[in-house]
Amino acid sequence: MSVIASDEEIFDFPSIVADLNRLLRLRATPIGMKMFKSVAEMEQIPRIRRPGDIHTTDQIIGQACRNGWTVGITMDDLVGAQCGTVIGLHPRNSEWLSGDRMTGVWYGTAEDAAAHQEAMDVVEFGQYEAMVVSPLAAARLNPPDICLIYATPAQMILLINGLQWLGYKKLDFSCVGESACADSWGRALKTGEPSLSLPCFAERRYGGVMDDELLMALPPKYLPKIVIGLDALSKNGLRYPIAPYGVNNDVRAGMGVSYKS
Repeated sequence: MSVIASDEEIFDFPSIVADLNRLLRLRATPIGMKMFKSVAEMEQIPRIRRPGDIHTTDQIIGQACRNGWTVGITMDDLVGAQCGTVIGLHPRNSEWLSGDRMTGVWYGTAEDAAAHQEAMDVVEFGQYEAMVVSPLAAARLNPPDICLIYATPAQMILLINGLQWLGYKKLDFSCVGESACADSWGRALKTGEPSLSLPCFAERRYGGVMDDELLMALPPKYLPKIVIGLDALSKNGLRYPIAPYGVNNDVRAGMGVSYKS
């Protein structure tokens, strides 16, 4: 059974996003994603756009984080089963599990393609009819089920450091390869845990994800904790951008500040 963030806490997203931009200087707009049990419920979201063309889910995400749009979709708006199954709008049936369309393209054998499909984290089918993405700062989804943050590797490790500042927990992430949306929004919707991914070919080709971007998907309850951690790290001189120390310099002065050596 899918684990979707269900607490009804209302968040001050304009303030949270301002803090994230202040501390990490993000390029892409942080967005929220929310699943809806009915199309009618989805259509109640203020200023929602409905696609006039057929898209990948990557493109819909890109419209929110690159264009700043609030966009709602159903399975009818998506190009195929691969996109819809990850967010629970299409069944994880035998045809989908076969991976037939990926055989010889992404994977060398039918067995490899099927193993890839089996490995993907997806939302259970039958719970939802629609999905909406929207910029967090617009607060039209409050709360969303999950938040999506694109960042460079340097920004992302500091974001994770902020998350681990209090209540430390080792974070484990997965990589299915192609269809990496299963590692980010699929896994976060399914488990309710922070989920980091290496965006795949389709996300970059169709969703506008940049060469140097990673994606963190996580329920909104983690964001205030991250901001607290990032603020604390910044006061300790551990902030973005990370100034290079120099590979030839005597390391003792820098280590003494950053690691109390």
